[in-house]
Amino acid sequence: MAIIAAILIAAALAQASQVFAPLAAAIFIIAVVWPVQRRLQWWMPKLAALAITIIITVAVCFALASLAAWGFGRVGHSLLADLARYQAFYEATVAWLDGHGVSVAALWAEHFNVGWLLRATQYVTGRLNTTLTFWVIALVYVMLGLLEVDDIWRRIERLENRTAAAVLLEGGTATAAKLRWFLMVRTLMSAVTGLLVGVFAWATGLPFALEWGVIAFVLNYIPFIGPFIATLFPTLLAMTQFESWPAVFGLFVCLNIIQFAVGSYVEPRVAGTMLSISPVIVLFAIFFWTFLWGLFGTFIGVPITLAILTFCAAHPSSRGIADLLGGSDQTKPGKL
Repeated sequence: MAIIAAILIAAALAQASQVFAPLAAAIFIIAVVWPVQRRLQWWMPKLAALAITIIITVAVCFALASLAAWGFGRVGHSLLADLARYQAFYEATVAWLDGHGVSVAALWAEHFNVGWLLRATQYVTGRLNTTLTFWVIALVYVMLGLLEVDDIWRRIERLENRTAAAVLLEGGTATAAKLRWFLMVRTLMSAVTGLLVGVFAWATGLPFALEWGVIAFVLNYIPFIGPFIATLFPTLLAMTQFESWPAVFGLFVCLNIIQFAVGSYVEPRVAGTMLSISPVIVLFAIFFWTFLWGLFGTFIGVPITLAILTFCAAHPSSRGIADLLGGSDQTKPGKL
């Protein structure tokens, strides 16, 4: 029955992704920014505190988006200005492959034509509209949710089922604390990753070292996929900047070492047991929620899984699930 219920819930979440995905993102944001509004409410009316909290939240999100747009815009502008070099590189690659019996020109003409370009443009435009709609709906949820946090908390305290009330209160408090700690650690590790990537790009003579550092910082908020993109694009640029394939391959390997060292070694030790989740579960959560909700699921898949495990740990009957799927207990907070 539990397996059947889980399958039905997953199907419902996938079919109603336009409703549940913004709601999940809004709950995550509310858990992170609620302490700000609560402190502001000590000094000013509730609506004024809400307005300031929303402005701060939107400003931070806009700043991150602007950093990514600035970095990709600078790199993209340079790539467009240097099309002749990329054309020469493409022709040399095609000639080399043709000489080894691989016909790339025919494959390119068959799949990458004007129709493909039109479909790709329509897809990107549709995704931008969907993203804008997603965040507008999430923002509405955030505003309404922040107004009702205190009321919902009091309703839970008045529940007749004291066991359910205790689980909700304990699980909600622990989940909110973990989500804030998760975002804090992720921000710190993103800054470290961006710094290391920028310094490495500067040391190797790769153009746009500052831009690559900024891009690595912003994309590191998206687990696995973000670091992969932040590694792939500098490697593509290096193909036309460096004259030897070993240099390109070495840059690719070093960038991946930076991402792996920070994301898989330093970050778990900084996060400690408070965010202890098995790496296998993290990877599964990313793929599972990406499958259900696309890119939005990639971003909030780990926080959702973290919240589920936290609520499981709040009740004796499901505590074994949290113990089973949690990470190693040997890593303690502050042990680096």
